Amino acid sequence: MRREQSQQRRPMESPGLPVKKPMGSLFLVGVPIGHPDDITIRALGILSRVDVIATEDPIATQELLSHHNLSVVLTSYGPTRIKEKVAVLINRLQQGLSVALVSDCGSPVISDPGSLLVAAAHKHAIPVCSIPGPSAVTAAITASGFSAEAFHFYGDIPAPTGSGKSRLAMALMHAEPTILFCQTQSCQAILETIAKAAPRRRIALACDLTLQNETVLKGTARRVSHLLKRIQTPHMVTLVVEGRKRITPAKTGRRRAQH
Repeated sequence: MRREQSQQRRPMESPGLPVKKPMGSLFLVGVPIGHPDDITIRALGILSRVDVIATEDPIATQELLSHHNLSVVLTSYGPTRIKEKVAVLINRLQQGLSVALVSDCGSPVISDPGSLLVAAAHKHAIPVCSIPGPSAVTAAITASGFSAEAFHFYGDIPAPTGSGKSRLAMALMHAEPTILFCQTQSCQAILETIAKAAPRRRIALACDLTLQNETVLKGTARRVSHLLKRIQTPHMVTLVVEGRKRITPAKTGRRRAQH
């Protein structure tokens, strides 16, 4: 009797039909911006369990994994043939594999092409889970001493010519602080441009945040330029430009009266 009941409870099987595998999940994992120990316990757990890690910089990611005694399959994501790599990763996710997306440092998608993979995952109804972590953006604005009630983020800024110059000009127009990522080789040229356009504007230059030689230089662009020459050339630089001071109606009225 028991055998008959157990047989009746079995679901009916349709021979010849493929078994549909569950979707894999895409994890967006924040990694350190400098110091390798600035990573959450949750992030380490996710990185240790996923089937593959898609990384902007496999060498940097491998160093981080080795530091934490983790061994995971890596695949490159960027900077070239992004659309092809997105297609490959989406296919793996649809097969049920779990994928972690990481940047070379900080949070993925911020100033890197990770948004293309995330958008494709949403399009194919693949679960996306964000594992937050360190960010040079928040680390720099908090260390700058400027108001952080609201701020603008412009990402990487090239040398201050062409698009770089126009982007820098826009940054100087905001009433709130603006954060930019600078290449060390173009940093002095950027400071010189700010010094000419807004000689009294204060800035903060956050150099090698979280590392042993972390330095935050603050003052006018001219002063910071001089200070930068006195320290060891930083590997990573985040620039915070103080917001433009608002002119109150009362002050405007007085100026008109004087003229």
